[in-house]
Amino acid sequence: MLSNKIATQDIHTQYGGVVPELASRDHQKNIVPVVDEALKKAGITLTQINAIAFTRGPGLMGSLLVGASFAKSLSLALDIPLIEVNHMQ
Repeated sequence: MLSNKIATQDIHTQYGGVVPELASRDHQKNIVPVVDEALKKAGITLTQINAIAFTRGPGLMGSLLVGASFAKSLSLALDIPLIEVNHMQ
């Protein structure tokens, strides 16, 4: 692993817990900037990636759908393998 970048979702603090719809909207808003920043931090470009792993589950369906759709699209565009991961295993 060359970098590790995350986006925190402060929006949930005002509700005392995760709000699924807000979580998926924030995922959608943040996924491209987070990936761009991770690539910059790693010092590589998209063309240097040889596979993509993404969380298949368990989790909030909307947020997982955002990540899965992004990962699948990028995998197809780059013609590289896609690896489904259960983050609890």
